[in-house]
Amino acid sequence: MPELPEVETVRDGLARHTTGATVTDVEVLRASSVRRHLPGPADFAARLRGRTLGAAVRRGKFLWLLLDDDEALTAHLGMSGQLLVHHAADAPEHRHLRVRLNLAVPGAPDRVLDFVDQRTFGHLAVAELVPTADGGPGGRGSDLPALPPAVTHIARDLLDPYLDRDAVAAAVRRRRSELKRALLDQTLVSGIGNIYADEALWRARLDGARPTDRLRPVQVRTVLDAAEQVMRAALRAGGTSFDAMYVDVNGSSGWFERELAVYGRDGLPCLRCGASVVRRPFMNRSSYSCPRCQPRPRSVRRLQSAAAFL
Repeated sequence: MPELPEVETVRDGLARHTTGATVTDVEVLRASSVRRHLPGPADFAARLRGRTLGAAVRRGKFLWLLLDDDEALTAHLGMSGQLLVHHAADAPEHRHLRVRLNLAVPGAPDRVLDFVDQRTFGHLAVAELVPTADGGPGGRGSDLPALPPAVTHIARDLLDPYLDRDAVAAAVRRRRSELKRALLDQTLVSGIGNIYADEALWRARLDGARPTDRLRPVQVRTVLDAAEQVMRAALRAGGTSFDAMYVDVNGSSGWFERELAVYGRDGLPCLRCGASVVRRPFMNRSSYSCPRCQPRPRSVRRLQSAAAFL
């Protein structure tokens, strides 16, 4: 699933290519792609025709394009969703095209904004905005203190200047969970997914199974700082693209995969100490870590020894 750097790369492209464009027509080719727009596909299309697209905004992994009248076109990419911008004259016919917005751009050729989604977990909707709980901007890309209702439970992310990092660190230590699970909890801090959690933990020299309530505040701050650093580095590289599904609005892939230190490197030497990177199952996914740089907690090692004995 795309994480913060990939979604931010898409947001930046939308801001550059769709801001100020007017929606002239809407084609909904798969009704389930607008399933979160409860009035249905016809209403979705009708509410967008003639509207002007404003700022592109992101909080965590959620995107929205501001409209007039305190509304927004919301987008969640799911596992494979893409928002692609093309010139209308040579727009391709994507095999997995779900929704197409035809756009008139002042002083430029007409464009289309395509929502392409192979696995169909993503979705679009038009929603009324609600005020933010803390009075700060809803997300990156706009100073408007409002956001879609579907995003109100999503915490600020580590690139957000309005994030209270001390409060996040305290909340993590109160969670009584494993550290990696806490990092993935979008209600604590948003935008971190499986890839960047593993990379941040490696940089912080901490194992993801460490109990959060036994961590020192400095350790939590260290891993949060590491997560910010790795996501900023990934953002400069356009994100991480393991296949053709993770691309920017022009269809280009990111190249941060080349800089990953542990994720996907099972059996390869740790870039810091040379020990073999290990892969462990984690929440129907995989976790990657260095057994030497990131020693397992004693409690976990005891459980593993007992299980092996049995």
